[in-house]
Formats: sequence, structure tokens, C-alpha cells
Amino acid sequence: MASRRASFSNSQTNIGPKMESDKGILSTLQACCIIPKRYIFSIMAMFGILNVFTMRVSLNIAITQMVRHVKTVGGHFDPDACPSDDVEGNRTIVLNPHAVFDWDERTQGHLLSGFYYGYATTQFLGGYLVERYGGKWTIGLGLLSTSIFTLLTPVVLKVGGETWLFILRVLQGMGEGPTMPGLTFMMSRWIPPEERGIHSALIFGGGQMGNVLCPLLSGILLSGGRDWAYVFYFFGSSALIWFVFWIILCYSEPNTHPFISKAELNHLNKVVIRSEHKHCKDTVPWKAILRSPTTWALLVSHVGHDWGLYTMITDLPKYSYDVLKFNITDTGLLSGLPYAAMTLCSFLFGYISDLCIEKGYHSVKTGRILYTTIAAAGPAICIILASYSGCDRNAAMIYFIISMGLMGAYYSGMKINTLDIAPNFAGSLTSLINTSSTFTGIISPFLIGLLTPDSTLVQWRTAFWVCFAMLMSTNLIYCLFTETEQQWWDDVRKFGYPEDWKLGPIVKDEIKNSEEEQLNKYRDKELDSIISK
Repeated sequence: MASRRASFSNSQTNIGPKMESDKGILSTLQACCIIPKRYIFSIMAMFGILNVFTMRVSLNIAITQMVRHVKTVGGHFDPDACPSDDVEGNRTIVLNPHAVFDWDERTQGHLLSGFYYGYATTQFLGGYLVERYGGKWTIGLGLLSTSIFTLLTPVVLKVGGETWLFILRVLQGMGEGPTMPGLTFMMSRWIPPEERGIHSALIFGGGQMGNVLCPLLSGILLSGGRDWAYVFYFFGSSALIWFVFWIILCYSEPNTHPFISKAELNHLNKVVIRSEHKHCKDTVPWKAILRSPTTWALLVSHVGHDWGLYTMITDLPKYSYDVLKFNITDTGLLSGLPYAAMTLCSFLFGYISDLCIEKGYHSVKTGRILYTTIAAAGPAICIILASYSGCDRNAAMIYFIISMGLMGAYYSGMKINTLDIAPNFAGSLTSLINTSSTFTGIISPFLIGLLTPDSTLVQWRTAFWVCFAMLMSTNLIYCLFTETEQQWWDDVRKFGYPEDWKLGPIVKDEIKNSEEEQLNKYRDKELDSIISK
């Protein structure tokens, strides 16, 4: 017995110094890490979205060097084709020894759209997982899976061909689907209300940075006839490195972060509003949302915008290489410039919009319509001008850069209109809109592949006219039906029900009361029946 006491005493003696040592290490880490943890989160989230976009669009550049391009003089003659120095005399030239796949334009469009099949299926799932298990692992494991799939792309493609590649692209999309819901949830926990503007610009700016860097770096990696597999190895490895730092440096909530300073933790717990408000358990009023003309105006306008955006993201590299005959290095550089213009112009339009509303130069509704129209009509006109500039490479690329710059006005228009009409259900409404508009990423590349079987200038002009029609028609619907006032269904306790609403209550406690009332009526009816007998 005495020996047991001595053993217990010795163990307690050993534990004491160990606990003191752990506390000392923790205090040292808290003192050394002087950068606020919310800024570390925003920086890591920015790099996360950058990796999301580079892995998403890497195939768009690489596919130009994966497909066998064969030029034969004396065969099909296209009088509108841009001049190329690749054909000499009367012989057939294979441009790239690593281009071993005989995929027509339809197959290429199908492969490029595969990502969005998976991406559209996991956004609602991502919202559920992040609320249940936290954003750190939901986002981290999703991007880890996508990075592994990206690294496996060359092997999978050589073993299973285009069928396996399509399946792999779907899986990549599923891995990236939870990213946006996860980051939105983590921002609500980490970012104080007075800092959300600058942190949002930093975090979501990673997307356009990815659109700039991916074509640029891919062009460098593929220059000199290098193997297209390097593109997937590079961006997949980059995401793996990001995952390691993300797991070490970031946590789902401030209260679970072991290295956060007490001052920052107390500040965040004080200013960040939690969701324990009295209406937090209200169900989403889907039957009212789906019957709202404003909802459909927003959804339709996002479909049009994403059609134009995905056309540029997915097919601009192909157009630059196949039609304008830029080499792969120039294709990568020039494909990134439009997104740099979009990033810069989005800040410019945002500043002008806020200034004009603050000074009273126009109303909020006028501003939303104005900047949405700029973001739709401007690009629509510019891509048509680019297609009719023929083989004037400089003019065509200038029009493309201007079109994407004008599309930057989107962030001051319909992008934030959701917060105007439904601040309480902005997340659910955004999920509905994003999931629906993502399907344009499936349809657009596939349709363009059908419209451009020979990838000629005239065929691409038809594809651009379709894009023009989508942008202009959906913008018209938005202008006619959009609103900026908070909708009644977003806070029915405040606004009440409209006079013509005949579909019952949409608030949880009212639904419960209505069910109890119906049950009481049924019981009274049964009781009257029994008494009468």
C-alpha cells in the first residue's frame, strides 16, 4: 500500500512539471505569434481559394497541349483561319509530341464541364457539414481530396482515358463544393462586423488571383514542348502544401484555437454576434422564397452572368490557342490578364457605387441595376467585337480584357442584392442561386463544343452570339423584377403576410400553433359527432 502511495506521489510529481512545461510552451507561442489569428485565417483562406481556382481551371490550359493538333495542307481549307507558321509546304505536322489524345471539340467540352457536375452536388452538403463538424476539416479535407485527384490526373487519364478523366473531374468538383459555405461560416465566427469588408476583399480576391496565376504559370510550365502532366503535378502539390499550413494554423472557431492571444479572444467573443437570437430556429421559408419574383430575377441574372464567366474561364484559352494561334506561353499570359482587369475594376466600381449611394446621387436599387447592367451589357458587346476583329490578335485580346474588367461591376450589383432583400436568409438564398447557376458550367462548355466542331473563327462567332443573348436577356429580366427592399418572408414577424397569401404560415411557432388548432378542431368535430349519436 505504501509503495502504491509512493508511486502515485511520484506520478503527481512528474505530471506537475509537465503541465507547467505545456503552459510555458503555450504562453511562449501566444507571445511570439503577434499577428492576429483572424488575419492569419484570412490569408490562409485567400490562398485556399487561390488553390481552388488553379485546380479547377488547370485542365482548361493543359487540354490545349493534350489534344493532337494535326495540320494537313491540301485537305479542308478554312478561308477565315488565322495564319500560322506551323504548316510548311505540303506535309502533315504534329505540333506537340505529348499531345496524344484525339478528342473532338464536343469531347473536350464534355470533359471541361465535368467539374461542375460534382461542384453543384455538394454545396448544400458543405453547409450541413460545416455547421456540424466545423469549417477547418470540412474545407481542409475537401481541398485535400481535390489536390490528390489533381496529382492523379495524368495516371488516371493514361489508364482509363477520357471516361476516367470525366469521373475524376466530377470528384474534384465534389471536393471543392463545400469551400464557399465553409469559408462563409468561418468568417461569421472569426471576422468582426467592422472588418468584414476588407477581409472579404482579401479572401475572395484569391479566386481572381488563381484565374491570373493558373494560365500564367501553366504557360511557363508548358513552354518548350514540356509534358502537360507538369501542370497537374505543380498545382496538386501546391494545394498539398497549403493543406499542411491550414491544419496547423487555422481552427474552426476562436475558442478552439490554442495559440490565440487572450486579448484577441476576448475581443472576438465580445463583438462577433452568435446565432442564438430568438428566431434562429425558424425554418427556411422555401414556399415563399420560390414564389418571389425577386428570387427568380436574381437566379436568372446569375445564370446569365455565370454563362458569360464560365465561357471566358473555360474556353478563352482554347480560343486563344486554336483560333488566334497564340503559342502556349502567350496563351497562358493573355488568358490571365482579363481576370487581373476584373479584380482591379471590381474595387473601382465598388468605391464608386458606395460613394454615389452615400452622396445620394442614386438610390440603392438604381445602383444595383446600373452595375448589373454594366457587368452584363459591357462584356456581351465586347466579346462580339472580339469575334469580329478576326485575326487581329491585339484587338481581340483588348476586347476580352475590357469585357472582364466591366464584369467586375457585378460585385456592386446583383452579387450583394441578396443581402438587401433577405439578410436573415441570405445563406440559404445564396445556396439556391449558386447551385442553380453552377449548371451553366456544365451546359456552356458542352454547347460550345457542339457549336465549334472544327474550332473555326466563324463557329466561335456563333458561340459568342449565344453568350451575348444569354447576358442581355437575363439582365433585362433582372432590371424588370429586382427589388432592394427587405422582403416580407425574410421577417414575417415584422412585415406580416401579404393580403393575397393563402398558403398558410411559414414561421415555426405559427406552424405549430396552426397544427394544434387543426387538431383541436378535429377533436371538437369528433366530440360533436359522438354527442349527436
